[in-house]
Amino acid sequence: MATPPRTLIKPSHTSPNFSLLTSITYVLQTLNPQKPNPSNVSSAPLNQFSPHLNPRLVTQVIKSQTNPYHALFFFNWASNPNPNPNKYSHTHNCYLAITDLLLSHSLFSTAASLLVESNRLYDFLLGRFITAHGGLGDIRAAMDWFHRAKMIESGKCLFSYNAILGVLVRANRMSLAKAIYDQIVKEGVVKPDVSTCTIMIRGFCKRGEIENARKVFDEMTCEPNVITYNTIIHGFCKTGDFNSAVRVLGRMRESKDCLPGTVTYTTLIDGYCKKGELEEAMKCMSEMEKQGCEPNLFTYNALIHGLCLSGNVGEAKRMVTKMRLNGVKDDIATHTAILKGLCIAGRPDDAAKHLKDIVSLGMKPDVAAYGIVFNEYCKMRKPDGAVSFLREMRMRGLEPGVSNFNRLLTVLVENGDLERAIVLLKQMPQMGCSPNFFSYNTVISSLCDMRGRMGVVEELVHDMLQNGQELDTALYSRVIKGYCEDGNVKMAMQAFCAALDAKYIISLESFSVFVKELCAKGMVVEAERVFDDMHKRCTVADVDNYRRVLDEHFREITEDTW
Repeated sequence: MATPPRTLIKPSHTSPNFSLLTSITYVLQTLNPQKPNPSNVSSAPLNQFSPHLNPRLVTQVIKSQTNPYHALFFFNWASNPNPNPNKYSHTHNCYLAITDLLLSHSLFSTAASLLVESNRLYDFLLGRFITAHGGLGDIRAAMDWFHRAKMIESGKCLFSYNAILGVLVRANRMSLAKAIYDQIVKEGVVKPDVSTCTIMIRGFCKRGEIENARKVFDEMTCEPNVITYNTIIHGFCKTGDFNSAVRVLGRMRESKDCLPGTVTYTTLIDGYCKKGELEEAMKCMSEMEKQGCEPNLFTYNALIHGLCLSGNVGEAKRMVTKMRLNGVKDDIATHTAILKGLCIAGRPDDAAKHLKDIVSLGMKPDVAAYGIVFNEYCKMRKPDGAVSFLREMRMRGLEPGVSNFNRLLTVLVENGDLERAIVLLKQMPQMGCSPNFFSYNTVISSLCDMRGRMGVVEELVHDMLQNGQELDTALYSRVIKGYCEDGNVKMAMQAFCAALDAKYIISLESFSVFVKELCAKGMVVEAERVFDDMHKRCTVADVDNYRRVLDEHFREITEDTW
């Protein structure tokens, strides 16, 4: 028998508050079975619980176990308890609970063996195997279990059909899902139910195939449920077909069992807002309230986002007040929309103030919220404001992304503030962000265009290579040209050789500057060798143009000599 964990505290059975469930769990932890059918573990300690066995308790015990072998050991014992004063036997829910637990731990063969031995491997539970394999992305295994279900049930396996369709839709395998659905309809062994049709409608809407979704919806032989209606309405809104969405809404109103709810109206409101039809969205909101549907957080956020995108921040703020008065608490998404609206209106300072107000309300703005205001400062070429937001993000434990730094580097370079750009680039690792190629390229390329800055370029290129970044053709060309314009032929030659080693051909413009500098230094032989090396080691698509440039510089030397 396995030794119980040291941290385990034996329950006091005299305590009236100690639950039966906890006591059983304690015994299972003490026995600690670690495989499906352990021969060295006795189930005798569980016999004390025989008088209390009932399907509800067994299901609760199974679901509460973190170790699947503990649950299985208990399940197997309860299958044939001794004694069995209540004549207990497992129900469907017990088998469902143990199957789901085993499958959630990928114990497929153990679950299958259990159900085969119990003669319980039927459609409903087979569908669980299909779904479990699909959840792991193993479509082939899911299909194998589907075919097994068809064979076992002689094709009468609607649960398995629905399970495989759900797996295929989630995996974006709509061609195969459609083929299976068409097979169901054609064979007629089972009739598609509301779940079957809803799954297919969701799949088609997901891919934007709204006409296929409409066809399934129109040809349904069973009554749609609320989920079906909401799914097709969302599909129509997504494609901008609001007339069809409103017609479906009307059909819902006429039904007795599927009246439109908050999700239905919110879907329409969100669709109208994204299309910029705010008047229709507001009408839909009014209709929703008249029908007794309470708007929720998503409803308000959809409207607030739409108002902000249209630049109507004042109305958006009034909507925030309304939602609060109606007992709906605003969240960070609400205020992120407000921040966007203020920035769209060209009011970054107001957005910065609003961000501080959010913090004072006890909310924790995320990187996206800060990024909205940060990007607006960059857009308006106000690097001081952007830098202050970078610092505040770091202070609040948020890590700005490399795209944030790159945006600021670009602004600093465009503003001619190269010194700050260099400092920021060097400080990025200490600020929790590794520079990428774009970061280095932005600063290095600008330095190459300035005389006397190639020493800094050399330092940054060294850092770039140390950080695992590589120069590309364009950057090599800029560096070589920069060295030439500084009169440093030696370093230009080193950079040229490094480019060749990387199988890069520098631009024709940089090659011309490079060769001209070599010739000016009297290094004609080296210029010829440079061309030959480039031609031999790399594929030069327009080699004739490079040869022409070289010859032109040779002619200039000859003419100057004469």
